[in-house]
Parts: sequence; structure tokens; C-alpha cells
Amino acid sequence: MTEALLHAHKKHVAVLMGGWSAEREVSLVSGAGVAKALEEEGYRVTAIDVQRDLGGLMHALTNPRPDVVFNALHGRGGEDGTIQGVLEFLGLPYTHSGVQAAAIAMDKAMTKRVLDTVGIRSPKGMVLSRGEITGGTHPMPAPYIVKPVDEGSTVGVTLVREGQNSPVGDDSFFGGTFGERVLVEEFIPGRELTVGVMGDRALAVTEIVFQAQVYDYTAKYSAGHAVHTIPAAIPEAVAEEAKRLAVLAHHTLGCRGVSRSDFRWDDGRPGTDGLYFLEINNQPGMTPLSLVPEQAAHVGISYGALVGWLVENAACQLA
Repeated sequence: MTEALLHAHKKHVAVLMGGWSAEREVSLVSGAGVAKALEEEGYRVTAIDVQRDLGGLMHALTNPRPDVVFNALHGRGGEDGTIQGVLEFLGLPYTHSGVQAAAIAMDKAMTKRVLDTVGIRSPKGMVLSRGEITGGTHPMPAPYIVKPVDEGSTVGVTLVREGQNSPVGDDSFFGGTFGERVLVEEFIPGRELTVGVMGDRALAVTEIVFQAQVYDYTAKYSAGHAVHTIPAAIPEAVAEEAKRLAVLAHHTLGCRGVSRSDFRWDDGRPGTDGLYFLEINNQPGMTPLSLVPEQAAHVGISYGALVGWLVENAACQLA
């Protein structure tokens, strides 16, 4: 019997899912998986499909009032400090990072600046506006990466190749839920690595091999578009450094619960010289294809035990 199960029957958990970001569908899948697993662990669960309706949400969270909120939202409004502020106002303990850590982690440019102060290296880059990136002048030599500053799940990630006339084509890049700013970064050749962190512990290093040249939204959430190798077949020194940096990023930003840091490793450079931090996800996905549950299983932690631990960890925040 898990420790979480010993406490489960005493707790009512509200699982927040859906939301209004570009990642709504992924969040719904994550939330459904979390709700099912928590029920199997013995918790009493209420699933809430979050709409852009503050009054309705507050009513759902107070009639009845849950013991803990499991935040399974992704993207804007869900992992950028917005919903966290509502939960703080209501005095409800919730999973994952708090307001400040969530806001910083969601802003990729700000994350890079903060982590640079503790020696975590990321690709050289700059933040540009709509007008600056949709013209015909390239901001840096191609190839380079263009991505929204504050979207998750690799939404909108674009590789600009040599020979393209315009960095991103036209204003259509900024349609939908994208903001007015983009992050432009040098493209690091090599391999894609990711490390999940659970509390103070790095779970594992996974290498992600995908068909496209960049690990985009389709590759991340569509079966057959990416292969996860766990543990990654890389030198031990590189794996240990990636784990160290992931834990350091987690703590430097003030993340709670679980997070996941993504890296590029240029295997053409010696030792750990080619390892670059890309971004941190302070609310990693919980879909069947998600990386953190996969890494947890690799080290002997079941999906149910993982979500149960998140609930109990959150319950301690206001204890």
C-alpha cells in the first residue's frame, strides 16, 4: 500500500483540466488520466473543465471545497501563474509550482536570464516583436529557431533554414493564441534530451528521436512521430550533468512538485561542452505519451503513485 493510499480516503481532489490555451486538448487528456488514476488510488475526485469564467470556477471550487487541487492545465492561464493566483486567493493547496515560479518558467526569455545567473547555458538568442521578425531580414545566420516566448508543448516552434527569404513568412505565425513577441535562438545540432525532476530528484534522462527536424507539437503528442529512449544512450558524464542542471533549474526558479527540463546536446563537441538548456516545463503533461510518467515508471514509480505523491506534496504546502 502506497503512502498516498493511506491518506487517500481523507482527501477530496479537484482536477482542473481543459482551459483556453492552445494546449486545451492535451490538458483534457492529461486531466482525464489523472482523475482516473487518483480514483483508483482511493481519492474522491471532482473533474473540472475550466472555462474562461472566473465566477463559475470559484463556484466549482467552493461547492464543495476540495482538500487539494490537482492542476492539470497546460499553457496560458494554466501554468503561467494565472490560475495559481486564483487558488492562492481561495487558500486551496494545489499541485506543481506557485505563482512566481510558474510565471517565470512560462516566459522562456526570462527563464534564460534567471538561469544564466547560476551558470546554466542556453543557446544564444533574442526576443523580437511581430514587426521585427516578419520582415525579410534575418536576425541571425540560419539555421535558427523561432518560437513563442510564452507557449508550452513546443507550440509554434519553427526552424528557419538557410535559403528562406523571410524568417517566418507572414503575420499568420502570430495568429490564434500567439502573443506579439517571439524568441529567436541559434539552432544547436545534435540530439534532444529531457530530464524529469520530482522534488529533489532527477528521475532519468530520455533521448527523443523524431522524424521532423524539430521536436514540435505533432511529434510530442502523436503516436509514432517520436521514439523515447530511456535511459538515453549517452556518456555518463553528459547524463549526470543534464540531471544536475535540471535539478538546479527546478530549484533556482522555485518550482514545486515535478518539472521537466529540455536540452540539446551537440555530440560533436567534447565532454559536456555541447549540452545546452532549452526550456523548463513546470507542469509536464500527464498523457499516455508523456515523458515524466514514463521516466517515473522507469525508476519504479507507477502512474498512480506519481499523481498520489503530487497530491500529498501539495497538501503539505498549507499544512
